[in-house]
Amino acid sequence: MKHQDTNEVCETGEDLGVARQELLRTIVRHAKKDDFSMTAIPGLGLSHREAPTEQTGYIHEPSLCLVVQGAKRLLLGEEVFSYDADHYLIVSVDLPVVGQILDASPEKPFLAMVLKLDPRMISQLLVDGNLPQPRTQQTSRGMAVSRVTLSMLCAFQRLLDLLDQPEDIPILAPLVQREIVYRLLMGEQGPRLRQMGAIGTQSNQLTQAIDWLKKNYTQPLRVDDLAAHASMSTSTFHRHFRELTAMSPLQFQKRLRLHEARRIMFTDHLDATSVAFQVGYESSTQFNREYSRVFGAPPLRDIKSLRQQTAGTARVDATATGITVRNV
Repeated sequence: MKHQDTNEVCETGEDLGVARQELLRTIVRHAKKDDFSMTAIPGLGLSHREAPTEQTGYIHEPSLCLVVQGAKRLLLGEEVFSYDADHYLIVSVDLPVVGQILDASPEKPFLAMVLKLDPRMISQLLVDGNLPQPRTQQTSRGMAVSRVTLSMLCAFQRLLDLLDQPEDIPILAPLVQREIVYRLLMGEQGPRLRQMGAIGTQSNQLTQAIDWLKKNYTQPLRVDDLAAHASMSTSTFHRHFRELTAMSPLQFQKRLRLHEARRIMFTDHLDATSVAFQVGYESSTQFNREYSRVFGAPPLRDIKSLRQQTAGTARVDATATGITVRNV
């Protein structure tokens, strides 16, 4: 199908399957085989995987994740979020997750896109569109799954088409990204994104506390001090933090420590005991117990398995086990 046909699909409102197939072909042309990589369009990444993956822990940045073929599952605390070609995932705040690609093969690879969400763009759209501001006392989960729409697929197609016209990217890509975010704001997940972009909301204040935790995850945690960073009382902070992240501040900090410990062991070949103390644990026994609970195996066995997974691939992305990753 040519690009003109894609426009006709979007204009006539034909079924999602036709638009999805065009997106699939475009991603196959531009994505690196069996890899996740960022494109020439700022904030846009593509994923191409030919086999299911083991569970991988990382910090998921605010983003929109759109699967075109295959399926993936994320664990946030004890909650499970599954998404596929019919459902997109939206993440409104940095969250420690464990992800796993469930459906992928050489014949039908997992193909997906991730678009990083910029709070400044959301804030500007709230102003430009004269959209209603969220209630300041409202807090919702920082991750959700919704059904894909034809307008979303068509907008992403226009964005991907710019990869064939790199000279147009600086001017046109921000416009298409703005359209995608606008459609999100006007759709089912609009209230969630408005919390992300509006100054003074509970979610916005909690984001400041999460940023502090990411920078100081090795330090002893005093919830009273963390609540002060969010300008909330301790009880209010604790309640809204759990609502946003599906875990307590202490559990959140532990996930940050464990993800970073995994990255260090994978990249620097350090033993588990040394790394445990490096990331802030006072007991190696507690570290091993919590590590096994999150990643499904003790540190030594888990890292060995991780190295076996990455052996022979074209490129080993060491950040895929740590706290700075953007992942689909």
